[in-house]
Amino acid sequence: MKKSLLPFIICLIIKTSTAQTVQLVNNGTKTSIRGLSVVNDNTVWVSGSGGTVGKSIDAGKTWTFITVPGFEKKEFRDIEAFDDMTAIVMSIDTPAYILRTIDGGQKWDVVFKDTTTGMFLDAMEFWNVQSGIVIGDPINGKFFIARTFDGGKNWQKIPEANKPIANVGEACFASSGTNIRRLNKQEAVFVSGGLSSNIFIRDKKIKLPIIQGQESTGANSIAVKDKKTFMVVGGDFNVKDSANQNFSFTSDAGVNWVSSVQPPHGYRSCVEFIKDKTWITCGLNGVDITTDNGQHFTSISNTGFHVCRKAKKGNAVYFAGGNGRIGKLIF
Repeated sequence: MKKSLLPFIICLIIKTSTAQTVQLVNNGTKTSIRGLSVVNDNTVWVSGSGGTVGKSIDAGKTWTFITVPGFEKKEFRDIEAFDDMTAIVMSIDTPAYILRTIDGGQKWDVVFKDTTTGMFLDAMEFWNVQSGIVIGDPINGKFFIARTFDGGKNWQKIPEANKPIANVGEACFASSGTNIRRLNKQEAVFVSGGLSSNIFIRDKKIKLPIIQGQESTGANSIAVKDKKTFMVVGGDFNVKDSANQNFSFTSDAGVNWVSSVQPPHGYRSCVEFIKDKTWITCGLNGVDITTDNGQHFTSISNTGFHVCRKAKKGNAVYFAGGNGRIGKLIF
C-alpha cells in the first residue's frame, strides 16, 4: 500500500522555512545604528546617531550604551572592535573624526580629524589589529582614502596620485560600513553608487550590473568569500521594496557577474558571507538568506536592519538598524 508523501513534504517545507529567524535583543530608542562589529560570539559593539556607542559582552543578553561627550550631534556610521576594551568609531561629515578607546568606552581619543570642505567618511575596514583603511566620498574627483598601521592610533592619507578617480555623481554610501572589504592580506576592494556604480579591484574599475543613475541608487555593500568570489547588494533606498537590479555575484573577480533567480526582497544595505555557499543580507524591509551563492534568496524576517555582521571569531551573526534595533540570527 502506497503512503502519501504530502505530510512529509509539508513538514520539510515548514522546517526549511523556519530554519533561521532573527531575534530582537534590543529595541526602542531613537538611535539609528549603522556601525556593528562582532568580535566573537559574546562581544558585540554598535555605533550610531547622537554620538552613541553600545556594547554587549554576554552574547546580546544585556547592553551598555554611552554618548561620547562632545560628539552628541555626530553620526558614528562605522565601528571596528578588537576585544571588549578596544574599539574605533568613525564620524562621517565635516569635520570628520575617528575616535579610539582602549578602556571599554569610558574614554575616547581623537586619532583623526579633517575639516576639509566636502569631507564625508563612509566606512572602515581592518586586515588585522594593526592595519586598517578608511574610505570617503570623492573630493576634487577622487575618493578619499587613509591608512593606519598602528591599530588606529595614527592615520595617513594616501598620495593624491594613488586615489581612485570617481565619475561625476559617483560616491559611496555610509549605510552599513561595508562598502569596503579586505580582498587579501594586503589589498581591499570597494563599491560605489549614485549616478554611477562600480567596483574597484586593485587598479581596475568595473561597472556593476546594479541599478544606478540617481543619487539614491547603486551598490551599498560588498562581501568577500575569497580573492575571486564577491557578492554585491544595493538598489534604490527610496524604493525599499523594489528588487530591481539589487544584487550581483561574481566568482572570477568581476570578469563575469551572475544575477539571481530569486533576488533579495528589496533594497539591501548590507551583505555578509557566512560559510560555504551561505550569505545573508538585510535592508529597510527585512532580511534574506541564500544557501546557493545568491541564486535563490529566502526571506527570514520582515524587520528592517541597516547592517549585519558575523563574528570574527565564532559563528554568531548580529543585525542593527533604526530605533536602537539590534537582532541576532537564531539557527
